[in-house]
Amino acid sequence: MRGMARLVACAMVVAGCAGVAVAQDAVPADAAARWWRGNLHTHTFWSDGNDFPEMVGEWYRTNGYNFLALSDHNVMSRGERWMELSEIERRSRGGALGKYLDRFGSGWVEMRINPGTGMQEVRLQAFEEYAALLEERGRFIMIPAEEITSSFERLPVHINASNLAGRIAPISGESVEDIIRRTMQAVEAHAAEHGRVVLAHLNHPNFGYGVTAEDFARVVEDRFFEVFNGHTGVNNHGDGTRAGTEEVWDIVSTIRIAELGVAPIMGIATDDSHSYHDDSPVSIPGRGWVMVRATHLTPGSILEAMRRGDFYASTGVELESVEFEPGSEGGNGRLTVVIAGEEGVSYTTRFVGTRRGVDLRSEARVDASGAEVRATRRYSDAIGEVFAEVEGTRATYTLAGDELYVRAVVMSSAAPERPTRESVVEMAWTPPVGWGRWVEGSGAGE
Repeated sequence: MRGMARLVACAMVVAGCAGVAVAQDAVPADAAARWWRGNLHTHTFWSDGNDFPEMVGEWYRTNGYNFLALSDHNVMSRGERWMELSEIERRSRGGALGKYLDRFGSGWVEMRINPGTGMQEVRLQAFEEYAALLEERGRFIMIPAEEITSSFERLPVHINASNLAGRIAPISGESVEDIIRRTMQAVEAHAAEHGRVVLAHLNHPNFGYGVTAEDFARVVEDRFFEVFNGHTGVNNHGDGTRAGTEEVWDIVSTIRIAELGVAPIMGIATDDSHSYHDDSPVSIPGRGWVMVRATHLTPGSILEAMRRGDFYASTGVELESVEFEPGSEGGNGRLTVVIAGEEGVSYTTRFVGTRRGVDLRSEARVDASGAEVRATRRYSDAIGEVFAEVEGTRATYTLAGDELYVRAVVMSSAAPERPTRESVVEMAWTPPVGWGRWVEGSGAGE
């Protein structure tokens, strides 16, 4: 007992106990807010990814991320599950098992011959196991998640829910809008039932052009969507006939504030990664993420900060700060973005938004033959207007007072580390601000 007492006493002091390792990263009593980097859309062997969850988590942990949600389709990585080695080899082109054994060893990797089929199998470890293996206090956490994958008349409707206590089954509905609303309501009910913070977001609306702005503009339960998704097949920029996701963002936010009197939607960036063996560039890690300003690296602290709008989305641009000053009584507010610039790289910040009194009338989009297509409708160019454009690493916009909202988008001259045909320069997007005066019950600083 005296030895144990000595260890406890040593742990309570900074130095002075020779031979005893003292942790220097104790959780502070009053932690200051800081930026944490994370990805909320990722796939593994638990659904249609091509690597083990530990290997995917290890990639993010060792590449500068602080949190990760593995969001496999319609499944939570819970319970016992075995996968045939032949399927593992087929999906990964023979690359997964050897790397898995090299990294974590035979003491961790579980294999068997299935007595019923005679096939060799590998166990897919459950969340509690791989999270305990990978997490580091104050450095890296895993967040349990699911991609709730539904469809309406073959139109894909995918919604991620982060920090779930268990699976939410895919939901049917009478329309795309109905499915989104019902799914968001199911997530809200799940969060209330389990007493935890859960963040849901609409995935890649232009994937298969399944979701239009009109499909989710009035689903006020949905507060987040992917303005950037790193999968090369999700049509972030549209196709010339159909709107890109930034245009969709401005249409949805304008309808919500001007017509419904509710808060705008917030845009996030994700990877939607599936491939981890350099076998395909379609959906790889490291293309899009969120930077969240929070006091603690816990699921609740991270997701609550996002719900407050204390984050930004990025494909490579790093921001030192994003500050909105609402101004004094009668003041119009000011949005300032400070960029952590790199030598030899130039930056352009655009302040984008919509003014009060904008015309909300719209018309259908048509293809080259003049036939109407199912797509986000065409609205006034005054929706998503560029209010100002600023060069350099510090950009400020002072509101005139008639803006429904303002958001900043930063473009650099540098290419992303993992570019796509659409993503050719590093970018960052801030949430909309300045909308509080038009939304009843909101804070003036919004």
